[in-house]
Amino acid sequence: MKVRSLKLREAHKSINGNNDNNPSFCSVLWDQQAHHLVTASSSDPSISIHDPLIPSNPPKILRHHRDGVTALALSPNSTCLASGSIDHSVKLYKFPSGEFETNVTRFTLPIRALAFNKSGSMVAAAGDDEGIKLINTIDGSIARVLKGHKGPVTGLAFDPINEYLATVDSVGTVLFWELQSGGILHTLKSVAPNNISDTSFMNVVSWSPDGETLAVPGLRNDVVMYDRDTAEKLFSLRGDHVQPVCYLSWSPNGKYMATSGLDRQILIWDVDKKQDIDRQKFEDRISGMAWKPIGNVLAVIDVMGKYGLWELVVPSSMKSPTEDIPSLKNSNGVLLFDEEDPEPSTSGGLSEFAEDILCESEPCCRKRLRKQSESEDPDEDIDDELNLLPKTETRKKVHRASKDNLDKGNGLRNTVKMQEAFQPGATPPQRGKRRFLCYNMLGTITTVENDGYSHIEIDFHDTGRGPRLPSMTDYFGFTMASLNENGSVFANPCKGEKNMSTLMYRPFSSWANNSEWSMRFEGEEVKVVALGNAWVAAITSLNFLRIYTDGGLQRHIISLDGPVATASGFKNQLAVVTHVSDCLPSIDQMLEFRVFDISSGTQPLSGRLPLTPGSHLIWFGFSEEGQLSSYDSKGVLRVFTSQYGGSWLPVFSASKEKKSDESYWVVGLNASKLFCISYKSPDKFPQVIPKPVLSLLNLSFPVASSDLGADALENEFILNSMHLSQIQKRMEDMAGACLDTTALDDEAFNMEATQDRCILRLIASCCNGDKLVRATELMKLLSLEKSMKGAIKLVTALKLPNLAERFNTILEIGQ
Repeated sequence: MKVRSLKLREAHKSINGNNDNNPSFCSVLWDQQAHHLVTASSSDPSISIHDPLIPSNPPKILRHHRDGVTALALSPNSTCLASGSIDHSVKLYKFPSGEFETNVTRFTLPIRALAFNKSGSMVAAAGDDEGIKLINTIDGSIARVLKGHKGPVTGLAFDPINEYLATVDSVGTVLFWELQSGGILHTLKSVAPNNISDTSFMNVVSWSPDGETLAVPGLRNDVVMYDRDTAEKLFSLRGDHVQPVCYLSWSPNGKYMATSGLDRQILIWDVDKKQDIDRQKFEDRISGMAWKPIGNVLAVIDVMGKYGLWELVVPSSMKSPTEDIPSLKNSNGVLLFDEEDPEPSTSGGLSEFAEDILCESEPCCRKRLRKQSESEDPDEDIDDELNLLPKTETRKKVHRASKDNLDKGNGLRNTVKMQEAFQPGATPPQRGKRRFLCYNMLGTITTVENDGYSHIEIDFHDTGRGPRLPSMTDYFGFTMASLNENGSVFANPCKGEKNMSTLMYRPFSSWANNSEWSMRFEGEEVKVVALGNAWVAAITSLNFLRIYTDGGLQRHIISLDGPVATASGFKNQLAVVTHVSDCLPSIDQMLEFRVFDISSGTQPLSGRLPLTPGSHLIWFGFSEEGQLSSYDSKGVLRVFTSQYGGSWLPVFSASKEKKSDESYWVVGLNASKLFCISYKSPDKFPQVIPKPVLSLLNLSFPVASSDLGADALENEFILNSMHLSQIQKRMEDMAGACLDTTALDDEAFNMEATQDRCILRLIASCCNGDKLVRATELMKLLSLEKSMKGAIKLVTALKLPNLAERFNTILEIGQ
């Protein structure tokens, strides 16, 4: 077999700038779309973000560590970069901007390994310290510390099914951890090389993309494959390495593996055939490798800090390394990110070319082309899990249909009766157990009964956003609560004739003493409570909406049209859901919503609340940006927009996730993520103890399977249109109020550029799939003149002269 040579370029020097020959452990990563390459070295405190398309461009440098960077990890959607260092710290950055976010944790000794779970909401960190920390990236809390290794931990890997964490230490011991219990399932002692004396060589472990196999460097200059459930040895890859394997990397589809050895060569393996198909020899040992997510390219970096790209790693006569990437139907980790990968390599090059055209120069002219018509835009905002330390069951059970469990959300049951009123974010009472009265994006209110009374605790996710509050003894038996930045409200139902329903408000701070207040109701009981800016609301059994100031002044009493189902507040807005009538024979709930503006005394929105047939409402509220949202028991999340006279858009469907027996308990959402807690049957809601971990799910329209095979791109296109429409509406509102729209104008331009990049990739897919009419339609939707010229350049390169002529005509009309 011919041994080729690859030229490398310098990315990192040693910490004191000399060119000594001391090897260092160096890392390299691709982002999800292969737009950036990230490198680091244990002899250099800086991190470099490279442009792989134009390697001569100087990289973006991140300088936040005080010593060499020993570990890198990117969240699967490439929005968050984590780094660990000899300086004992783990830092998080926004990606690709590189903006520093936080020091998420510190150790007492150097960090050696980092790994994100498949949603990017949890990062595992380990090193020379005794324990492995599982860190919630949402609030920086330590979800769990795993202890069991006898030496420094050098490798970490969450399995793609998200039941296990595999770890390896410098003395060669591999441990399988069960995430549900935090216990050790399997121990494989001394199966990997002992490298405790050489920190430039660190043992690693890596799961196959389908999660069935764990790859570990072996003791015979080989790589050994172990079964995910039994940890039994399956087979090994043993070839022409003459010294131990020091790094390994699976191809995106799991068909191939790259291994680097202390013998300074890389071998490419066909895993199924268990034989090497290509190799390269290097001047220095390769300490890091990463397959390009959307192409036949392998990025490498050696122990001297030099990196390069190995093009056409797999011979063109063989199956592409990005073809037939496995989809995980039974994971706890939400693999939306896999769906966003561009198509197989046959069209990947076209999409990359389209992307490159738009990104050739920056900044570009901000002149927008005026279009004759814009009829595509849905409105506003919605587009991550800290994978709940999952309550997993064995994978033998995972093939049951998930839809049965989706109907169990929040413990409610579908019946022919109208569903009872419920408080968003509350769980049902359980004898002797603490339960949630409120769980929202700010914090939690929990209660537990003890000696005839209840004890209530309020906790904030971010302790900097709220005061530390002592626990409260509850003599009333509160079953409802709501929480915001200013205070908390509680209510209880009637318990017999003498125990009247009570409403109580407790501000977190006030200039006056005795600012807490309460109201008691005779002949009616509170069903739902809500909070907003300087107001408190209670809806009662008499269908009264009672509105109070935060000082306790009774302001308004409004009669509603029907029994209340739920309510939620956001700033000046109060949204109330009521029943229109009894259920239909099909058991469909008949609900309507109203939105009240408390400050102006108006009702800007009202209408029917859509639900999936056969479902009921299990969560209702506002997004972080103020978008009215609902979630039903069939797992469909909807947001309300002003488009088409006021419509609800389905921005997430749990059934599309294809989880076997997993359900989601909603906490809140923002413009791109659904925040929830995942739980598995037979549970019907999360428990307070152990503390549940927030999961982040990507928002995604339930698009139909396209004949183009570009579902992820089409979903991105719809989401971008929705975001752009919302920005434009905000600009119109601000302009109407004579306010400065400069900031929003910049935001709109950036969104237009993002949408144009997506459209160019869609045009490339259309050309590849011979959908030229659709490509012409997309050309008309481009906003920037540069993008239009890029589209013409694209179709010209693809040798489609008729299409290029049509595109030129469209550009001339636009000008």
